[in-house]
Amino acid sequence: MNVSLNWLSTHLDLSGKSIKEIDDLFTFAGVEVEGIVSKGISSEKIVVAQIKEAVQHPNADRLKVTQVDAGEGVLRQIVCGAQNYKVADKVPCALPGAALPGGFTIGETVMRKVESRGMLCSAQEIGLPPGEDGLLILPEDAVIGKPVKEMFDSDTLLELEVTPNRPDLLSHYGMARELATLLKTPLKVMEIPEVPTVAAGSIRLESEGCPLYSAVRISGVTVKESPEWLKGRLESIGLRPINNIVDVTNFVLHELGQPLHAFDAGKVSGGIVVRQAREGEVFGALDESEHVLKADDLVISDESGAALALAGVMGGLESGVTEGTTEILLESAYFVPQGIRRTSRRTALMSDSSYRFERGVDPQGVLAASALAVKLILETAGGSVAGATEVAGEAPVLTKPVALDAARLDQLMGGSISLTDAGAILTRLGLTERADGLWEVPSFRADLQRHIDLVEEIARVHGLANVPSRFLGAFVPASAVDLAYDADLVLRRRLAALGVYECQTIKLIADGQMVDALPLRPMQDGDVIRVKLPLSEDHAVMRPSIVPGLVASAVRNVRQQAKSLRFFEMGRVFRNAGGGKAKDQESETLGLLVSGGAAVGGWNQAERQADLYDLKGLVQALVPNKTIRFVPREREGFALGCDIKADDQNVGVVARLLPARERELDFVSPVYVAELDLGKLRKLLAGVDHVEDLPQFPGSSRDAAMEVAATLPASEIEGAVLKHAEPLLVSFECFDVFADASGVKLAADRKSVAYRFHYRDSGRTLQSGEVDAAHQRMLEMLTQKLGVKFR
Repeated sequence: MNVSLNWLSTHLDLSGKSIKEIDDLFTFAGVEVEGIVSKGISSEKIVVAQIKEAVQHPNADRLKVTQVDAGEGVLRQIVCGAQNYKVADKVPCALPGAALPGGFTIGETVMRKVESRGMLCSAQEIGLPPGEDGLLILPEDAVIGKPVKEMFDSDTLLELEVTPNRPDLLSHYGMARELATLLKTPLKVMEIPEVPTVAAGSIRLESEGCPLYSAVRISGVTVKESPEWLKGRLESIGLRPINNIVDVTNFVLHELGQPLHAFDAGKVSGGIVVRQAREGEVFGALDESEHVLKADDLVISDESGAALALAGVMGGLESGVTEGTTEILLESAYFVPQGIRRTSRRTALMSDSSYRFERGVDPQGVLAASALAVKLILETAGGSVAGATEVAGEAPVLTKPVALDAARLDQLMGGSISLTDAGAILTRLGLTERADGLWEVPSFRADLQRHIDLVEEIARVHGLANVPSRFLGAFVPASAVDLAYDADLVLRRRLAALGVYECQTIKLIADGQMVDALPLRPMQDGDVIRVKLPLSEDHAVMRPSIVPGLVASAVRNVRQQAKSLRFFEMGRVFRNAGGGKAKDQESETLGLLVSGGAAVGGWNQAERQADLYDLKGLVQALVPNKTIRFVPREREGFALGCDIKADDQNVGVVARLLPARERELDFVSPVYVAELDLGKLRKLLAGVDHVEDLPQFPGSSRDAAMEVAATLPASEIEGAVLKHAEPLLVSFECFDVFADASGVKLAADRKSVAYRFHYRDSGRTLQSGEVDAAHQRMLEMLTQKLGVKFR
């Protein structure tokens, strides 16, 4: 909202207040000052000067060398390029040191080898509206040496951002009322005449969206250009004057904050009807746009049914005031904010009226604004009022008495203000104390509903700087929530360091995405939680798994030609426990997805594609102190399903999307996904020192090639090794697998698997015999448990 300081000054005395002080006052009022623009002449060094002589510049055809009298007792030489003046004219002269608009400061210079000690100025150059080309010619009676700023009005325009809870500040009078409270300055009384009112006979309210509506007819008006004072007021805040009728309604809106609208009464058939729009009704707005209305839009129509205006938003093109209008119907009303906001947003029609109506205007100000507008229209357009103002409905009561808790006030304010002074502040704000101790809230402050609202107002006016600060903080040990947050941050940092990008997807998914769900436990009938009234089909199900969201993100990236996909997401998943027999449950999981290139190829090698072992490496990096194994277990709708084990504890599931699903989603590489129990991962991280000391004593390795059944999974071998718990064994890995489907080198139903076992003691160097004995125990165990044969 734009506010003119000159306009504000008509309501209270701001003399002696600098722009900085006024800026601070608005900040105290909770209003953000987004911009300050000064209009008019600001510098004292721009003075009236008379041209005494003008001769041709010796080195430039279009320049002249002038001698001017600037009231200094001696003539001043200035080079000038203007052509519209003559000797003896009085013009503005910027002396050295004068600051001109745009940050330009005048100095003494040499122009084409001729000294110039100042500048003769045009209107635009000194901050006035543009005039004729050349210098600004001042009146003959202008006093030489007098600052030019004293001859022209200047103003300061403030661009303010008002919070939605303070619609009472959306006018110059409202702003002045607020500043008067902060400055303890009396507010000048506005002269608004009392006008007679009568119960409406030609107004029919058919909608609860308009509790109060008033209209008054003014006959014999002459639509013409507005007087200078009215045009000046509107231009000062950046509005373009239109005609005297429209300008008066705009002036009252910015003066009092109450929107008005003037209809051409000759275009209104019968009385006024405030009704809901008919579904599909077409409305032509003043800005020449057309809109198809819905049944929840509110319109102003006449007895013929034609929509004259979209209530509270914009008038209609057909009923607007034109130069031929001689009789007007002036509307002033209160509309329910929710309906105006809905219509304005849907139709994309934004106006100064809708901006105020959707935040809530003062219901008690409806008739006062109408009375002021009638007075101004009669002054500027002539005519006469045809009868009393018709009023339909009643002004809603939006405020209620509020109690001020003195003890609580004293506690919150730290004893910095007495109850008497606090009451004085509330009184200046327009509140009235009742005999029972409650405070009556004025109709324009509907935001004051509770005790704490009054305390906030007192603190704001009193000044937070005057409230003593207190140390109320105390040490609080880390809670379970803090520990969980820290653990999640560790996981995020590790994944980010490994080049995995974090996703944040919505917790609602479509039914069609359930095919990608990979929950920690297989779903049963009744486990899915559905939204009763979804906003769209894409948001119909509470996600039971994070994987569908990651797959959807991957699809968007693939379709944007991304070659390597590495994503993770932490978040909540939802399901009914036990086939829908128990109450809804939430849990937190970590989802992972890898696909596409895992390593960049070169000119002499192909790009390696990510596989299941890349995903295993990511999981291993999250809990490096545990041995990670993938144990095969089929998951319906997926290929290569496995349980993820950290040592012997199940922590999640991993799988590959079915190739048919990958082709359906336009993937060109296999897609591997995992879902891990975040609660278990946090516990695995708890109390672990992530920096492991280097071994002080050497270790020794032994290889073992074993012949096993072709169907024996590696997880059974690894499980048996871990369960054996050989004390000297520190690690092991599979480094070779051989099979011969032809059965020539090895039976077709057999395979050869080679493992390397690493042995070490943390306290001493092992002897060869000790390593051999430990290795032999390992081989004997594998023979007994799994029936392997060593090669």
